[in-house]
Amino acid sequence: MVFPVVPLPASVTEFPGTLALTSASRILAGDASDATASVLREAIAARTGLILEVVIDAASAGDIELVITGAEGEAYDLVVDDRVRISGSAAGVFHGVQTLRQLLSGDGEDWSLPHVSIADAPRFAYRGLMLDVARTFFGVDTIKAFIDRAASMKINHVHLHLTDDQGWRLEILSRPLLTERASATAASGRDGGFYTQDDFREIVDYAASRHIVIVPEIDLPGHTHAIGLAYPEIVEAPVMNEALLAQAAELDQALPVAGEPYTGWGVGHSSVKIHDEATWEFLRDVLGEVAALTPGPLLHIGGDEAHGTEQADFDAFIARVTTLVTDLGKTPVGWHEAGSAPVAPGTIGQYWSSLSPDERVAGITRAFAERGGSVVMSPSDAAYLDQKYDADFPLGLDWAALIDLETAYGWEPTTIVDGLPEAAVLGVEGPLWAETLETPDDIDQLLFPRAAAIAEIGWSQKESRDWESFRARVRAVASVWDAAGWGGHRPAEIDWSN
Repeated sequence: MVFPVVPLPASVTEFPGTLALTSASRILAGDASDATASVLREAIAARTGLILEVVIDAASAGDIELVITGAEGEAYDLVVDDRVRISGSAAGVFHGVQTLRQLLSGDGEDWSLPHVSIADAPRFAYRGLMLDVARTFFGVDTIKAFIDRAASMKINHVHLHLTDDQGWRLEILSRPLLTERASATAASGRDGGFYTQDDFREIVDYAASRHIVIVPEIDLPGHTHAIGLAYPEIVEAPVMNEALLAQAAELDQALPVAGEPYTGWGVGHSSVKIHDEATWEFLRDVLGEVAALTPGPLLHIGGDEAHGTEQADFDAFIARVTTLVTDLGKTPVGWHEAGSAPVAPGTIGQYWSSLSPDERVAGITRAFAERGGSVVMSPSDAAYLDQKYDADFPLGLDWAALIDLETAYGWEPTTIVDGLPEAAVLGVEGPLWAETLETPDDIDQLLFPRAAAIAEIGWSQKESRDWESFRARVRAVASVWDAAGWGGHRPAEIDWSN
């Protein structure tokens, strides 16, 4: 029998028998308003139609008891016998709830849970998904829905790519022209939009209720054409060298024009004025407000694809901006190119090159660890969720690879960069870039089921991971996704017929 849980727990012991879940079952929490109890109640109602009472009481047979202990981290224990008991840290109990909802099975009328004992904890501290809201803007409700999907797979970080050449998506009170002039458009001429600061607080609070940290990204010093619509005095004229002209021709898209919205997909043509103090006044304003809005410890400053910037200028910028972020009380995060610079100590790198990097890329990635930081792994030819499943898939791009489910599952984060200590791998992230996305359904098509592969790589122990087991478990867990209305692609690698 398939054990229907993704990601796979660290330790599972199954026993004969099942526990019936009925309308008489209750959810017991230390606080009747506990957010995790409410999430569980809503999930059970959506799946079964049963509306369970949340109470503060002693547990009886058939009840589900949530016990938050003094434990740290994200570990939990889940035992199902004549009742259910999930215990651990607050985050751990929340993760245990996600396991429980996957274990629940039924025929539409009768619902039960298998007798089981689970002791579980994550392999990596950082397990992330990224959504690009700069190239396609998605509203607050869609971001919340994305957070729910991430939480169901025990993801604990959601990275929002808030700014790019195509648009600026976050209200900055000290720089109001950013949203007045640079937020209305998106890629391919789609409508833009932005989050007010109250919107962003709502997103952050919602994520926190699901034990997810929001990682905001302000992409610098490139990917900054939108800034030039609002504050042209701090942005260089678009760079057009031979490589960038060839890129525009290959994409069959118009070249960027200073002062006009850019709706193409080309990269590397924009930059802030790195040595102008007005730029740094702007960055202190912007990053200061972003830091104040974000209770989580991380602030992503981009650092990728600055193709029109001289290396010395790029390195000087990255050194200064990571120090600025550190001075604001946050840990800087940058795409792996930032490792060429003397980044502030403790800066985290996000690796996005291929599974087989050349020595230069490997060297600048190792530099984060050498400066006291760590690395989040997002290899573009395995973890990029915006890449097509196959050549005929209607959504996504294919510049990095065609990534089927087995490819998304079959990589190991600690072996990509030679010489990078295993302890320096902080975790994994699956980025979902939005050049071809238009709707929430498009998000689900590219997210499911490959995000489950990323989640299992991040959570489950290396020695327990097995493709055949994963494939069978995804087939079982897909019924939970379907019941939640999450849709997703159904790749031919899995037999969906029964």
